[in-house]
Amino acid sequence: MGKTTTEVYWTAIRHPKFGDRPLYLAATKQGLCRITWPNESFDTLTTWVVKHIPGAVLTNDQEPLSEYVGQLKEYLEGTRQTFDLPLDMRGTKFQTAVWQALTRIPYGETRSYSDIAGEVGSPAAVRAVGTANGANPIPIVVPCHRVIGKSSALTGFRGGLQVKQELLRLEGFENFTLKGHARFQF
Repeated sequence: MGKTTTEVYWTAIRHPKFGDRPLYLAATKQGLCRITWPNESFDTLTTWVVKHIPGAVLTNDQEPLSEYVGQLKEYLEGTRQTFDLPLDMRGTKFQTAVWQALTRIPYGETRSYSDIAGEVGSPAAVRAVGTANGANPIPIVVPCHRVIGKSSALTGFRGGLQVKQELLRLEGFENFTLKGHARFQF
């Protein structure tokens, strides 16, 4: 019996918002499965793929990723507010529930970790939501940057607080609302 393999296509994109540091994108036939932050390396991508996709074969091929790259660039240029892409989320049941909740946070709005914990039916699991948020393999498209502290503070962020702040500004930070809380500004 042969070993089953899963083709994982990847490419790198660069955008002025991140200087000369690339973002690596990866997708399976099911959908986008990973985006790295500018402070993460190609090794970060390969380590994640090996851990989460048994039998993965990484192939550098821009063609299968063209729609993902196009929509991500449109977002970064401020011309796209929602993503219409298939996603291949790889995580625990709790993590994927948190990530699905993140996809429902509208552009230009934020939620607290406790808001997300309540939405996934585990109101006491605020720290676990923070951990799942930090493990989000598809940042930006699954907008973990829209989750902030209950006091409206920008809190720890795998991509770096400067990147989080930049993404929030891109979405019009002066119009941000925290569900049930006051507006905040940087």
